[in-house]
Amino acid sequence: MDIGSHLREWRQRRRLSQLDLAVSAEISTRHLSFIETGRSQPSRDMVLRLAEQLEVPLRARNALLVAAGFAPVFSERPLDDPALGSARAAMQQVLRGHEPYPALAVDRHWTMLAANAAVGRLVSGVAPHLLAPPVNVLRLSLHPEGLAPRIANLAEWRTHLLVRLRRQIDVSADPVLESLMQELAALPAPKSPRPARPVGPEAAVVVPLQLHSDAGLLMLISTTTVFGTPLDITVAEIALETFFPADTSTAEKLRQLAGP
Repeated sequence: MDIGSHLREWRQRRRLSQLDLAVSAEISTRHLSFIETGRSQPSRDMVLRLAEQLEVPLRARNALLVAAGFAPVFSERPLDDPALGSARAAMQQVLRGHEPYPALAVDRHWTMLAANAAVGRLVSGVAPHLLAPPVNVLRLSLHPEGLAPRIANLAEWRTHLLVRLRRQIDVSADPVLESLMQELAALPAPKSPRPARPVGPEAAVVVPLQLHSDAGLLMLISTTTVFGTPLDITVAEIALETFFPADTSTAEKLRQLAGP
């Protein structure tokens, strides 16, 4: 696919008109039209400017550059590369510092890269094949041999995860995520036609995860953290998923599970 077709596809995926993109990129609509139709060849800087305005992931920005005849500019190092030492240290610091609450790091395909001890305590009893690397966090959550039987509001939580995954697919156009979506959607769905609604004020603010544990029912709310201004593809695709207690009872139970 030529660079013009690539850019048009990303623009349409973002639901932007040529005028919208041209204004945000500070170029004329005529120039953008010429680029998309192949009548004008964009410079390297123009490709990067349009990709920035379209919020194209770094991995796909490299593909745009190659389609335009330029070399990729964003590196992709393995996570254990010495150059990523500071990123690994920051990730581990967040995970350790979040104890006794669960926290984990995932890549763009929801493969678990690291987790703190609290996560290990909550997945005890899960089928071993779901915990064999590489561990997919969404599969672990929704599989009937995973956490699904212990999620009190499974219908609601399942919907939340699938909607989030669909949005990620819309943003990235990643075929691996599309395959994962099909797999997860085919897993047994909760029998209840209506999702269980949690009690308490948090229900009006976020979707909490209601998880049965050895210490009783836990009410957890999640946040996602990503690295700011990354220039490496691996770092850009890391997300830190941290869970907080939604009530004082859950906080106490998590401390109890952590032990003395």
